[in-house]
Amino acid sequence: MVFINPTRDQFKQLMSLPDEGPVLMVNLLKFKPDGGAESYEIYAEATKAHFEGVGGRVMYRGRYRMPVIGDEDWDEVLLAWYPSIAAFMDMQRNAGYQAAVPYRTDALVDSRLWAVSPA
Repeated sequence: MVFINPTRDQFKQLMSLPDEGPVLMVNLLKFKPDGGAESYEIYAEATKAHFEGVGGRVMYRGRYRMPVIGDEDWDEVLLAWYPSIAAFMDMQRNAGYQAAVPYRTDALVDSRLWAVSPA
């Protein structure tokens, strides 16, 4: 299966979780071969102010090397920290952020986005 954007149900599930502090969003990204990485960079630049405006920080962004367990194949891994689920959702609802989402959608052939809380 291929996944690009969250569904309404996934957003509802996320918002129903206890919002007890920071959340790390683990992004696994597979770019389209012709221009996908470039389109993602346009998205990243266009959303930077909205991301930082809600207190978000990129904790790590790196090139995917290989699976040590499993067999999935990605191009990039991005760890994005938010002070809360509410902050992440505030960014998602922002019209300026939403205007840039088509660049992300156009960039990807597949992705995963995992919400992770401190253990």
